[in-house]
Amino acid sequence: MILRTLRLRSFRAHAESEFELAPSINLFYGPNGAGKTNVLEAVHYLCLTKSFTASRDRYAVRKGAPYFEIEGTFEGVRPEPTEARLAYVPGEGKKMFVNGAALDRLADIVGVLPVVIFSPEDYDLTAGGPSERRRFVNNILSQAQSVYMDDLMKYRRARRQRNEVLRSYKKRPDPPPVELLEPWTEKLVTLGSRVIHRRQQFLQEFGEYLTEAYDRIEAVAERPSIEYDTIDDLPPDATPEDVADAFRAALDRRSEQEQDRGTTLVGPQRDELIFRLDDLEVRRYGSQGQHRTFAMALKLAQYFYLNDRSDTDPLLLLDDAFGKLDARRTEVFLNLLRSDAVGQSLTTATERASFDKALDFKADAHRALSVGRKNGTAHVEPTSSPQVLGAEPNPAETGSS
Repeated sequence: MILRTLRLRSFRAHAESEFELAPSINLFYGPNGAGKTNVLEAVHYLCLTKSFTASRDRYAVRKGAPYFEIEGTFEGVRPEPTEARLAYVPGEGKKMFVNGAALDRLADIVGVLPVVIFSPEDYDLTAGGPSERRRFVNNILSQAQSVYMDDLMKYRRARRQRNEVLRSYKKRPDPPPVELLEPWTEKLVTLGSRVIHRRQQFLQEFGEYLTEAYDRIEAVAERPSIEYDTIDDLPPDATPEDVADAFRAALDRRSEQEQDRGTTLVGPQRDELIFRLDDLEVRRYGSQGQHRTFAMALKLAQYFYLNDRSDTDPLLLLDDAFGKLDARRTEVFLNLLRSDAVGQSLTTATERASFDKALDFKADAHRALSVGRKNGTAHVEPTSSPQVLGAEPNPAETGSS
């Protein structure tokens, strides 16, 4: 899949920017706060209808503007070019359009335009709490299996409804009536068991991709692995029926605690992934270098996994991914981006000098674009020279670049 053109209107730092992209490596460079990360964020919105940061949609609207709009032209998704457009109006929400037709659900675009993002926040993936690791798995499986995303969304709704019942009877002497709680419990078990079973299957397959990715970027002979900590330490070969039985048994054991606390205490929302290098648990004992390398390997493995399960090559977005890499890893990664193993990539950096040594921006395959203010509108110079996007620093950007 190739993103050929991109247009941003009233999005973050960009009043209106429009530009063309090269089929291989696209470098966006410029000072911090100029709007480089905004470009990657806009692409992420087109592919997954949301930002890769924790920011809310309304903060992505340029100050003083009534809405934001992002448009992109993709090749390689269908026989003909695919025009994708996302518009957001505060108070009204988001709408997604493909070739002019509005999608019934925003979720319908997920997996159609596969994408993988490297960002400074990846450190939280290995060093942060379990929610970051669950989000990582959900991102991959939602793009690879639409049925997984549907089950996950339905599970979350069932859990919210069950929690409302539990909260209404919190610390009462009598438990919730069976007719109120049991229907939501059954939905919880049915949907949650499917989510857990698919996570189990995925992690067994994903281990091979992680090992391959780690070998590509790390010369040390440490072996990466992922341990899945879920309900009752289920064996990896557990059937959906086995998972459902364990789920029900765990709910029965914790029913009094759930009533006391007014919330569901069992289910995939409490899963944990434990990353290891040989016998070392990365989150607790890994060095900064081991954290960084493991996170990069996870994202690279995600790319290869989605590539094998999609009808098109995913887009690879790299937000300041080279800033903390040593010279050897930078060379390894650039060689990988230039190879046939990876399709189109968009990367950000504060300067282009180190990339000029490794990439020929005069060739059609790669493009360097300088992000900065130019009369408030996009300005594009010849391919071999810096290309300037019309962007102004945005006070609402909270330090992103």
